[in-house]
Amino acid sequence: MTRTRTESLAALLGFAFVFSSIARIEAQQTQEPQPASPTQQSAHADTTQLASEQGPMDHPAEDKTISPPKPPQPAPTTAPVAKGKKKDVVYTGPTTVVELAPTPMLDEEGKQRQDPDGHLMWNPPVKQQRDKKGHPLFDAKNNPVFQTKDNLGYDENGKKLHASKEKPPKMVAVSISRGTLTVDGMTGKAALNYEIKDLKYVYFYVPGIGTTVVSNEPFPGAVEQKHAFDDKTLTVTVNEHTLQLSSDKRILGKAPESAFVLVDKNFTVPTKFPVMGYGPIRVAPYAWPGSKDNAELKGTVEPPPLPTNLRPALLLQPCPAGQMRKASQPVLPGQTAPPPPCVPIPQGQGTTTSANQTVPSPANKPSQQ
Repeated sequence: MTRTRTESLAALLGFAFVFSSIARIEAQQTQEPQPASPTQQSAHADTTQLASEQGPMDHPAEDKTISPPKPPQPAPTTAPVAKGKKKDVVYTGPTTVVELAPTPMLDEEGKQRQDPDGHLMWNPPVKQQRDKKGHPLFDAKNNPVFQTKDNLGYDENGKKLHASKEKPPKMVAVSISRGTLTVDGMTGKAALNYEIKDLKYVYFYVPGIGTTVVSNEPFPGAVEQKHAFDDKTLTVTVNEHTLQLSSDKRILGKAPESAFVLVDKNFTVPTKFPVMGYGPIRVAPYAWPGSKDNAELKGTVEPPPLPTNLRPALLLQPCPAGQMRKASQPVLPGQTAPPPPCVPIPQGQGTTTSANQTVPSPANKPSQQ
């Protein structure tokens, strides 16, 4: 009995010791952290390294969730282009426009043309082209690009220039073949051959009468004579004298036309015989080109040559390209003088235009006569 109580007491003491030991161990475990497993240690190391690379985390301290690292984003290579108008580049090049000096206007013989009042005629000056912005235009070699007939370039405001389509004036061609000039029915001039591309004025000089200027169009001081041009003849009346030009070909049209006549009594020609000519000038000393040689007639006998004082002066041969006949005193019919030689056309220096104003060089300024 006593043994049984002793064994029971010992068992109770053993249980109490075990329970106290377990309580002590649990208390130590709550005070000391338990060592982490190898998987937790690896995850903790990765989190620590990522935090050191990315800097302090913005998450609150209570959030202990570990998020996987994000892949790095590539940086933009170009900045976005802002839409809008481009700024105009300031032009710093030349602003002066080069302008060439006027050149003489030549006729078929190489002589400088004259207007109806006897003034010398000049071709308009050639100007430098402008580009689309109104600036002077230059080529790849920095040479000025000048205007042409088909390309005028642009104006100072960048507007395209177009050549004015002017209707060419009507030309009246006249062909006189083996013509004869008679005064009151008497032959004064024979073997007249004229190829007039554009009829302006016809001149008849008769000693004692003066110089008669005839045209198919009205002009200052002229008097109309109706039905003067009639088929193959041209007949005008001057101071009760009848002047008539006859031709083997029709002079103008089929129907009769009026002629406008002016008599210049002050202009005389040093000859005793009548003289005929034509030209574009209506004032003295006029312009009297010569006639052409007679065409050879086949099957007929050539008559004896006319006296020298009855022969018309022949047309001069055209000058070569780039040349003109030197200006000289007009040679009147009846006078003998050597033909003027062909000389190079003078090339003047160009001028410049600034602010749409032309400043011509004094040496290149054309003379007015």
